[in-house]
Amino acid sequence: MDIYVGNLAYATTDDGLKAAFAAYGEVTSARVVTDRMTGRSKGFGFVEMPNREQAQAAIDALNGQPLDGRPVRVNESQPKPRTERRGGFGGGRRDRGGRGDRGDRGDRSEVRW
Repeated sequence: MDIYVGNLAYATTDDGLKAAFAAYGEVTSARVVTDRMTGRSKGFGFVEMPNREQAQAAIDALNGQPLDGRPVRVNESQPKPRTERRGGFGGGRRDRGGRGDRGDRGDRSEVRW
């Protein structure tokens, strides 16, 4: 089971996250999500536990409990919703007076870029 862990302290490490969940069973992986540019924690992470019963026991026990001084939010990870990405000329931008897709420019007689 993949587990989402939110409200992590910035000081929480992968090893610390893994240790907290290992008390309830086997942990396949644990990672704190970090910003690519700064390397700083984004305040959430994911833990993978192969045994569903152990994972549920960890969720029940750790949700709302402090980890590194902050009460964490723990639940089963949900798949990220897919969003439609629009490509093409202009990328759908609306901040330059037009629709961005070279369509109707409204009632403007002249568009200045």
